[in-house]
Amino acid sequence: MEEGTLAQAAAKMNLSQSAASRLIQILEDEYRVTLFHRDKKRLLPTAEGGAFYPEALRILSSIDEIPKVFRQIKSEQFRPLRIICHPRLVNGLVVPAMIRLAKLEPLVGMKLEVHPRMHLGRRILHDLYDVGISALPLPVEGVQPKHLANLDVCVVVSKDHRLASLTSVTAEDLVGETYIALDETTLLRKVVDDELRRYGHELPVTHEVSSSSAAIRMTMAGLGFTLTDRIGILPAMSESLAVLPWTPNIQEKLGYFVSQDSTPHPARDAFVGCLQEVCAKL
Repeated sequence: MEEGTLAQAAAKMNLSQSAASRLIQILEDEYRVTLFHRDKKRLLPTAEGGAFYPEALRILSSIDEIPKVFRQIKSEQFRPLRIICHPRLVNGLVVPAMIRLAKLEPLVGMKLEVHPRMHLGRRILHDLYDVGISALPLPVEGVQPKHLANLDVCVVVSKDHRLASLTSVTAEDLVGETYIALDETTLLRKVVDDELRRYGHELPVTHEVSSSSAAIRMTMAGLGFTLTDRIGILPAMSESLAVLPWTPNIQEKLGYFVSQDSTPHPARDAFVGCLQEVCAKL
């Protein structure tokens, strides 16, 4: 898909065209998928092929790192602290904790991987991390998370919105307003919807996005309101936003979890301490 034609891809891999085609066929047969439509000598990606492509790039990039890993092993270099989380927690929690650790332990390297929450479970199952941070409950079973914080869900509007002057907001106040919601695959949306139903409320959705940062930026532009917690609101954004308490109070739980490896990373506990310090100020 990168090279544009099978001939160019085969040449880059030092294979004949027929050998490269056979490798694709073996992969398709093994997993019962169709990655390409055959049109004479042309291969046209299917929807499955298009979906697999970014995952294949990630897998191949990991393979490319193998020589570096062995060089580090041979030179006995200190391996990096591997941190995983989902996108909404990066700027407000994880990066500030990383900055704290870097100041405490300047010789410790860190490697942060950010995955959508629905894909985070795969990394957890394969134990490819030292410390993970996620909203709770975790997307997989068998891992015991530890509590970090309870975050209040707030109503966020632009500073010039008609609701911005209120000291708190109820569901009734939001009737008729434009709701910029996270999509139904997100845990925060599920938590909000469950609590609304419990209190007999319903908020019609106008715009739906898959990330809090997108919802907040649309809110900053005056397109409506969103429901989120403070962790996704950067200091630079807060000047343009009003963050209002919401009644009834809805909270989201955050937790961390550690690798099951019998030899924990030497900096693991120090990083957990940094996470707790950041959470204490949220």
